Amino acid sequence: MMYRIRDLRLSFPDMSRKPLLGRAPRVEVLKGLSFDVPKGAVLGIVGGSGSGKSTLGRAMLRLIEPTGGSIEFDGQDITHATEDALRPLRHRFQMIFQDPMSSLNPRRRVGGIIAGPLRLHGRDDSPARVAEALDMVGLPRSFARRYPHELSGGQRQRVGIARAIALRPEFILADEIVSGLDVSSQAQVLNLLGELVRDLGLTLVFISHDLSVIRRLCNRTLVLYKGEIVEHAETAQVFDAPQADYTRTLLAAIPLPDPDQPWR
Repeated sequence: MMYRIRDLRLSFPDMSRKPLLGRAPRVEVLKGLSFDVPKGAVLGIVGGSGSGKSTLGRAMLRLIEPTGGSIEFDGQDITHATEDALRPLRHRFQMIFQDPMSSLNPRRRVGGIIAGPLRLHGRDDSPARVAEALDMVGLPRSFARRYPHELSGGQRQRVGIARAIALRPEFILADEIVSGLDVSSQAQVLNLLGELVRDLGLTLVFISHDLSVIRRLCNRTLVLYKGEIVEHAETAQVFDAPQADYTRTLLAAIPLPDPDQPWR
């Protein structure tokens, strides 16, 4: 099992309600989540704004520490692991961020952006390794000399993917990575991710607010609502026989090619 999540809870202080004296009350963002991510799975996590899906993703990669429950990665408990303990694992799980303009250093060329994590983890950061990563995401090798602002949104997102896969991770978490792209670029990035999952044997968690994107890429779907799991099943089952009212609401919001055709 790549991930085993049990009774995961996470809360933050609500500073807007902090009294003059004493501690601020806490707001529970994740409310006892339990689920597994098998090796090789492509799991979609979907929910509206404020559902906790991005917080869940960051907790899975231990970018934030949970306040309760447990997180196991490949059989190892990382729930409260120190950064020193996590460092040898970091190359095995990688994240692709939503906004490549904020996650890519604008002062560094693409080659340096891809080579940076390789150097950090003591891996081969040679131009040949960078070129290989660019090849894998369908970008010309000459792009290694470009800066992020010289690329389109879709090209920048491919650089983010190249940076992640250059380390040869086993697990990738992609957080809303196509939400800012046009429909054509979305399709290209989704196709690329599908190919990489197949060719590299990756396990992927794909976070989105858009069920139509989840349907295209993922074989399982987990639906979050206000920090709780309301549905978790094979993607086909979620679309054909949704069990939760909230899931049916999300499905009803998907644009249809024919506005006169009702949702099945």
